[in-house]
Amino acid sequence: MTTVSASEARRLALAAQGFGSSPRGRVTTDRLTDTIARLGVLQLDSVNVFVRSHYLPMYSRLGQYDTALLDHVLLDPHVPATHVEYWAHEAAFIPVESWPLWQWKMGESRERNAHPDSWLAQHRKLADDLLARLHSDGPATFSQLDGKRDERRGSWWDWSDVKVALEYLFEGGVITAIGRTNFQRIYAPVADVIPAHLLATAVDKPVARRALVLDAVRALGIGVLADIADYYRFKVAPTKIALDELVESGEIQRMGVDGWTHRGENVDAYMMSGTTIPNRAPRLSTILTPFDPITWNRARASRMFGFDYKIEIYTPAARRVYGYYSLPILMDAALVGRIDLKADRKARTLIVKSAHWEPQRPQDAAERLSDIVRRAALWRGLEKIVVDDWGDAAADLRQIL
Repeated sequence: MTTVSASEARRLALAAQGFGSSPRGRVTTDRLTDTIARLGVLQLDSVNVFVRSHYLPMYSRLGQYDTALLDHVLLDPHVPATHVEYWAHEAAFIPVESWPLWQWKMGESRERNAHPDSWLAQHRKLADDLLARLHSDGPATFSQLDGKRDERRGSWWDWSDVKVALEYLFEGGVITAIGRTNFQRIYAPVADVIPAHLLATAVDKPVARRALVLDAVRALGIGVLADIADYYRFKVAPTKIALDELVESGEIQRMGVDGWTHRGENVDAYMMSGTTIPNRAPRLSTILTPFDPITWNRARASRMFGFDYKIEIYTPAARRVYGYYSLPILMDAALVGRIDLKADRKARTLIVKSAHWEPQRPQDAAERLSDIVRRAALWRGLEKIVVDDWGDAAADLRQIL
C-alpha cells in the first residue's frame, strides 16, 4: 500500500478544496458556481458577527468578491434554481443537479414520518394545509405562514407547530427553499423549484450513496473512513461498504499517511485514483469559517493540522479561551492561529476581539496577519480597524496596526 507524508496529505487536501488553484482576477458567478461544485456542499450558519458563514469559503479561496453575486447564485427567488438547500452535512446549499442523489434520504424521512406514532402523522392536517397554502398562495417564509403569535412558549429554539411541520416537509423533500429573507427560508413546493427531469430521476440508495462517497473523497483530497462518512453525514458502516466497492472498481485507492494512527495502529486513508500530489504548498494567507470543510471536522483538523478547535459561542464569556466566534487562520499549508472578528457596521469598524497564535507559525506571520485583517476590512467595506488586547497575536497586530 502506498504511503504519503503528513505534509503531502495537507497539500493534497488544500488543493482538492481549491486553495491556491484559482486564477486571479474578477470573481464572477461562474467562478463562484465552480467553487461550490468543487466543495459539493456549502454549509449555512446564522451567526453574523463578522459575516455569515456561507460567504467565507468563497472569500478564503477566491479573495475579495461582491457577496451580492453569491446571493444571486444561491438566494434569488426570481431566477431558475441552480442551488438548493438540504440537510447535506448540516443545513447547506447543494447544486440542484445533485438532487436525485438525495431522494433516497428524503424518502426515508417520509416513511418514518408516515408512521402513526410520528409527530407529522399526528399533525397531518396542519402539514397538508401548509402545503396547500404554498401551492395556492405562492412561496412564503415561516413567519408569513405562522402569523403573529401573542406569546412564545419558551426560548428562541422553541419552535411553533408550523415551524416543526415545515421542517419535516423540508426534510422529506416535499418542499424546499427558493431563497432566504432575513435568513428565513422562503418555502415552496419542490415541483415549483426543482426541474421535472431531476425529480423524475430515480437513483437507488446504494448507487446514490456510492456516488456521494466518491464525491466526498474527491472533495477531501484524502481522508480516513470517519472523515469521508462525516462529509455528507453518513453512518460509518455503509460508507465503508461504498469505499470497498469504489476501491474494487479502481475509482479510489487505499493509502497510508505517516502519523495517522488510531490506538497505535496505522489507519487506512483513501484518495482518488490517479491523483497527483502538489509538489509544494500554495502561498496562502487567509481566514476560514468554522464551517469550512477544512475545519468543520474537528478530529480531522487535529489529525491533519495539529489544530484543536472549538467554537466558544456557548461557553460563558468568563470561561472563553479564544473568543466568541474565532476564525481559523490559514497560512500556506498550516493553521497558525485563530482570530475573533466583529464588524461594527454602524461605525464602519472592524474590531479584532482577540487573536491567538498556534505554537508553530512563519517568521513573517504577524505581517501576514495584518494584511489579512486589512483585506477583511476592505472586503466588508469597513474603514477603521480596532484591535482589543486579548491574545499574543492581538499584541502583534496592535504593534503593526
